Amino acid sequence: MTSRESRDLDPADWSEFRRLAHAALDEVITHVQSIREKPVWQRAPDATRQRFEQPLPLGPRDLSDVLADVRTHVAPFATGNLHPRFMGWAHGAGTPTGMVAEMIAAGLNMNCGGRDHIGIDVERQIVRWMSEAFGYSEGASGLFLTGSSMANFLAVIVAKMNAIGVQTREAGLRRADAQLTAYTSAEAHSCIAQAMQLAGIGSEHLRKIETDSSGRMQPDILKAAIRADRAAGFLPFLVVATAGTVNTGAIDPLPDIARIAREDDLWFHVDGAIGALSVFSEPLKHLTAGIELSHSIALDFHKWGHVPYDAGFLLVKDGAAHKRAFASTAAYLQRSDRGLAAGETWPCDLGPDLSRGFRALKTWMTFETLGSDRIGDAILHTCELAGYLAERVRESAIFELKAPVALNIVCFGVKGASGGVNRNLVLDLHELGIAAPSWTTINGVDAIRCAIFNHRTTRSDLDLFMDAISDLAKRA
Repeated sequence: MTSRESRDLDPADWSEFRRLAHAALDEVITHVQSIREKPVWQRAPDATRQRFEQPLPLGPRDLSDVLADVRTHVAPFATGNLHPRFMGWAHGAGTPTGMVAEMIAAGLNMNCGGRDHIGIDVERQIVRWMSEAFGYSEGASGLFLTGSSMANFLAVIVAKMNAIGVQTREAGLRRADAQLTAYTSAEAHSCIAQAMQLAGIGSEHLRKIETDSSGRMQPDILKAAIRADRAAGFLPFLVVATAGTVNTGAIDPLPDIARIAREDDLWFHVDGAIGALSVFSEPLKHLTAGIELSHSIALDFHKWGHVPYDAGFLLVKDGAAHKRAFASTAAYLQRSDRGLAAGETWPCDLGPDLSRGFRALKTWMTFETLGSDRIGDAILHTCELAGYLAERVRESAIFELKAPVALNIVCFGVKGASGGVNRNLVLDLHELGIAAPSWTTINGVDAIRCAIFNHRTTRSDLDLFMDAISDLAKRA
């Protein structure tokens, strides 16, 4: 029988563990440093897929053997978003500083759901920083989440409670005076409709407001929709503006929407997953003018903030309203005026998670190490690169732009193409490992979509990409 002294899970040989851990860190640093030399993406071979179909291991293996599996079967087949020619969807590239922060956070293994420890203070500092950046007054609250999909969901919950009262947490929507309705752009992310579903209100009661030729919500149509719903006996409670639509990066007219929300007594939320962090770039800051008038903002540090996944965030101007929507009186969450149970408001009072990792550390270390000015300059650079790519498209005899370029997203396609031509070009680039754009649908037609979030991307990368996709298009 195993002795009591050896039944913990720490290494038997700390020196050997230290050697292996340092070697693993060196390897991943080398992986990041040399990322440009690798394919952007490559499909994992069948042998690697089969490696992850093995049954539950009952006995131990040497850490060196497990790390060899990571080296062989994991690292080469990652998403590819570290690479400077990854331009698909809306993925950030991370930084080496964030990688070190993740290692430290894992070692400290804090549960940041609550209680009186320094991890909570680090998260509160991020709240203060974001309040400063977005022009929120003292008393705002914030919470790290997996991403903006969850942040938008929580914002809908807070807005719902603000509209129909905290008593409906127990009594449910049947206690509401009328059917709730919310409003967003026709170009809004699908997570807004999903949030309405998860909140029990139903996406049927989310009005999708038409956009203009630039993909921006039209305020006059919004105003008319609210008036029509009130006249029909509905209870409008929320409008969600988008600061950077997922398709094209369009930013809704935030000051106009804020005015309508104020006049009609609606909660004004901004989904800023794509573009909110442009506030860190002085030349771009005007694009989100009016965001300071919102009641809440959802954003992702793991996109333009270059924090490793995952690091979503919700900022709420009225911290008391935020807390009313989620705080629990459970006996095991009782507070004290001293000891580890001290503290008036814990993160678990601001969302559904009791167990939460230390996401704030990698965000704090990223901003402390780089500074918001340097992060803002990297954001500006990606927008300048998008302008350069758009110009390359305009000069091309093969391609044409499919939408205006508002921020860092460029949508284009083969002139006069039909069927799956543009989509197949994207997939060919993926499989060749040259670049990884994505595709979307613009006005009912497939379009190649390049979302340039990567701080490593250069004009040379875009030139290589355009040369490669042009050659493929000529052979198609």
